[in-house]
Amino acid sequence: MTENSRTVKKGDYLLIDYIAKFEDGTVFDATSKEKAIETGIYDNEKEYRPLFFRVDTGQVIKGIDKGVLGMKEGEEKILKIPPEDAYGEYKKYLVQNIPLLRLELENPPEVGKKIITSGGREVKVLKSTEKSATLDFNQELAGKTLILEIKVISIIGPSQDLQNRPAE
Repeated sequence: MTENSRTVKKGDYLLIDYIAKFEDGTVFDATSKEKAIETGIYDNEKEYRPLFFRVDTGQVIKGIDKGVLGMKEGEEKILKIPPEDAYGEYKKYLVQNIPLLRLELENPPEVGKKIITSGGREVKVLKSTEKSATLDFNQELAGKTLILEIKVISIIGPSQDLQNRPAE
């Protein structure tokens, strides 16, 4: 038995479009150039295209992995994703005051900006003096509930390989 409208199952490969917002309605990300322009977040450095991932393999946040299960191709849905299913809770111990020497910086970094540490991590500068900087090592979206308007564009089942060879 085959069904015309397949539903998303664990292990499927998916293409989705989304608009990501905070609870106050502020849009912070989108996969569509048109939606990015429309919501005022367009960045000409960014490449806008649908998100491709394999369901339930940890390639996306848990809230998306769980939220797409059972959806059909072409279906749209709004997901409300709490911090534990997104980027985790905000952890105060990840805010640290570090001497500029240890950061290998000659000048104090600008407050509110992001810098790359010698270990390659991008962190936000919360406070800065001549001798040290207070840095936030939390993921930028930690502690936030995310609202995602998603649309399943296409589903490719795990049993089909990407060349769609007929089964023997």
